[in-house]
Amino acid sequence: MPEPAPVSQPAPPRLRIGILLTPRFTLSAFATFVDVLRLAADDGDGSRPIRCQWKVLSADMAPVQSSCGIRVEPDERLGDPSRFDYIFTVGGLIESGRLSPEQSAFLRRAATARVALGGLCTGVFAMARIGLMDGYRCCVSWFHHQDFLAEFERMRPVSDQIFVVDRDRLSCSGGVSAAHLSAFLVDRHLGRAAARKSLSILMIDEPMEGDRPQPGLPLELNAHDPLVRRALLAMQQNLQAPLSIARIARDLGVGRRKLERHFNADLGIPPADASIRIRLAQARMLLSRSDRTVTRIAEETGFCDASHLIRVFRETEGITPDLWRQQSQTPGEARTPE
Repeated sequence: MPEPAPVSQPAPPRLRIGILLTPRFTLSAFATFVDVLRLAADDGDGSRPIRCQWKVLSADMAPVQSSCGIRVEPDERLGDPSRFDYIFTVGGLIESGRLSPEQSAFLRRAATARVALGGLCTGVFAMARIGLMDGYRCCVSWFHHQDFLAEFERMRPVSDQIFVVDRDRLSCSGGVSAAHLSAFLVDRHLGRAAARKSLSILMIDEPMEGDRPQPGLPLELNAHDPLVRRALLAMQQNLQAPLSIARIARDLGVGRRKLERHFNADLGIPPADASIRIRLAQARMLLSRSDRTVTRIAEETGFCDASHLIRVFRETEGITPDLWRQQSQTPGEARTPE
């Protein structure tokens, strides 16, 4: 009788990712990152981890609670980090998002073994606390830019891009940027068609490059030019101590005149006027939502003093900040206390 044909072994996954969840992690960043992998891993929508594999790792296998209250069960114990191509830490609430001693030791072993490490959402805070981001560029949401600077004075986070890849460190600003970082990895290991397929099923138009400006800033200026948007982000991130236009241009790697030309072409106003509008928008928000004094608001929005804010505010709104606050307050509306 003829010998039976040998059973072919399935090919190993081309992309293997381990995931650490910090306490009160952001569920959306974790879910969108994994869903891109899931949709790229199999033909159709079968969700089989064939071409890529992902595992939630734990020291004790206890469920981890996200910031919205939903708990996620780990898949495997920490073990040998070299079985993965990448290991990502998912952050969420900054103060509670700290790595355990076992997780920290695991990531240090991974770094020694030259496994690429990444942070989703505020995961870079947890990684920076144990020294794994020293000497690397990292991406932080504009919303947490000042929080990062307050904790890591010697590091300068990137908050005008959706994700950053610096050698063997990867990081993203959270939210849908986690999907784009995941698609970047899928593109790198499985091909662009797989990345586009995943994003299309998730109703995301197309993969975005890491240097795409972060969306979602509460600005009244609707800029389309990427250079202008990055400049507006720099203004937003430095409200209390506004940067000079020359400094912003230098940080963006362009001359001041070029930056001014881009502003005039895109918004029809010079950068200095845009800076005033952003600071006034923040002042109006603080007037309507808090009981802060005009003097305090002037300090927090980069005006020289209360008189300076009052003068600029009256020129723009036609009334003083205090009168604007009275007129804008809805009857019975509660304000946030000082």
